[in-house]
Amino acid sequence: MSQIKFGTDGWRAVIAEDFNFANVASVAQAAADYWQSEIKNSKSAVFGFEPKVIVGYDRRFFSDRFAQISADVLNGNGFKVILTPDSTPTPSVSFAVKDLGAVGGVMITASHNPPIFNGFKLKSYYGGSSDPETCKAVEGFLDKNPVRSQLPTPNK
Repeated sequence: MSQIKFGTDGWRAVIAEDFNFANVASVAQAAADYWQSEIKNSKSAVFGFEPKVIVGYDRRFFSDRFAQISADVLNGNGFKVILTPDSTPTPSVSFAVKDLGAVGGVMITASHNPPIFNGFKLKSYYGGSSDPETCKAVEGFLDKNPVRSQLPTPNK
């Protein structure tokens, strides 16, 4: 696996080189591990976090597939995942995180970077971009645990 390094509010890389299904799953697992640690933190309980994560994506190549993989990993770690049904603007994910009381969010987008890039942007419980300390903490969880993935149970 290539070395994954976070930058401003997440991780970005070239699609099909470093930004691939396996690496996205690893980053999603690290985010799940981080958020689980935050939920267990007594300070976080004061904010009423739920084990819920919002996942959105833009229209870049395979963003929908990368978002689905992220959602499957988060679901496999016990999170209720709300995956947007179509591409969505980043501020919509930020709003949903705050409005729905989620522990965080993921936006699959490389923002202003060239089209060959994609990214895994982290949203914190307050809806905004995750700060550098949070990104570094998530990066610290990389490869600590095996990737756990599970397809969501269909609503009946």
